[in-house]
Amino acid sequence: MKMRLLCSFVILAVAVTCVYPNGLSLNSIGPKGFGMGGAFVGLANDYTAIYWNPAGLTQTQKNFIGAFITDIIPMGTYKFATALVDAKTKTNHYLAPNLMGSFRFNFSEKLTVGLGVFVPAGIGAEWDGNDLKNLSAGDNLEWMSKIGVITISPAAAYKVTDQLSLGVALNIFYGMFDLKNPVVAGGHGYQYSEESNGFGYGVTIGALLKATDQFSIGASFKTKTNVKMSGSAKNPAMAGIPAETESDFDRDVSWPMWIAGGIAFRPIEALVITADVQFSRWSESEDEFVTEYKDAVWMAAMTPTNDNKFILHWKDATQIRFGLGYSVNENLDLRAGFYIDPAPAPSETYSILFPSISYNAVTLGVGYSISNFVFDLAGEYLMGKDRDIEPMTNPDAMPGTHGMDIPAWSFGIGYMF
Repeated sequence: MKMRLLCSFVILAVAVTCVYPNGLSLNSIGPKGFGMGGAFVGLANDYTAIYWNPAGLTQTQKNFIGAFITDIIPMGTYKFATALVDAKTKTNHYLAPNLMGSFRFNFSEKLTVGLGVFVPAGIGAEWDGNDLKNLSAGDNLEWMSKIGVITISPAAAYKVTDQLSLGVALNIFYGMFDLKNPVVAGGHGYQYSEESNGFGYGVTIGALLKATDQFSIGASFKTKTNVKMSGSAKNPAMAGIPAETESDFDRDVSWPMWIAGGIAFRPIEALVITADVQFSRWSESEDEFVTEYKDAVWMAAMTPTNDNKFILHWKDATQIRFGLGYSVNENLDLRAGFYIDPAPAPSETYSILFPSISYNAVTLGVGYSISNFVFDLAGEYLMGKDRDIEPMTNPDAMPGTHGMDIPAWSFGIGYMF
């Protein structure tokens, strides 16, 4: 019976990878951690430990399969009075399906394995081209970006002692990068577009120490993951060179090294208080995305002006997170959280296609268990701080006032066996 369930889980995991996601500013994985403000590294006591801290898998007492969906609803604004621009993002729902499970085997009580298919992060935006036509020679053209990743992650955790557990997860990344933006040439606007995808590999290492029954501390480390993307681009403006209007290309896109530490404290049995510090080394991953066009004419035309590069120069950023969990009874749990999420993008390279806003976020969640089933629901609201960017000589900057608020929710259902 257990083997059939495990095989079914693997089949479902592969099926999830066929769903096209776009996780915009996904900061939390799993509705339980989501509801606790993502302060979960020092607690990590459910199946989503695969993402947060794989060492926490040893705390799961039974086999468990859980599925959850997260919906991100970005609400961005961009105002630039000089160009008579007053724009808003389209109201899109970016749905991210996720599937995870943890499993124990009879030959060892100290070993727990896990498998997850989830959407850990991404960035993107879609704008109404009519609102931005003054930036594209008066033409109504599309402005859209989607950078997303699906991760397939087998994991294992081992209980070294009653207090100390260690864990590791292999992260197999499938990345997607789609882009549409205007290109102005000769006083006319042209629609540039591209699509690409690729694979990359990384590792998560975690440790969890239960110092006492009331206090635990955890640490987690994710390696930088480079995804080698391949795709094709279309640019009608190239016809004036003359050249082919379509070219294949390669581009390396990286997700940053991430290191986090967290604590969990139970002043009373029903209450848990958590706090995390999470550091992302954006400076070594989101510096420049260099595009290698296969068409020699494209490369010769675009390289001297750096038009074959996305120049970002993002800076390292540290998130501070806090969470609360309260067990009303053996079936009902209430959760809340708060976190600070600073923007890594500098003003010099800010673009509406790669939104980067500093947020203060509040979260709420609830969990309910009945028989062998667990239901979790969580919501968060990221309150963005407007960015006022002055006109600069740097051609990569987009002057004006940029804003973004993001409501989001996550719902999950799990089964213990």
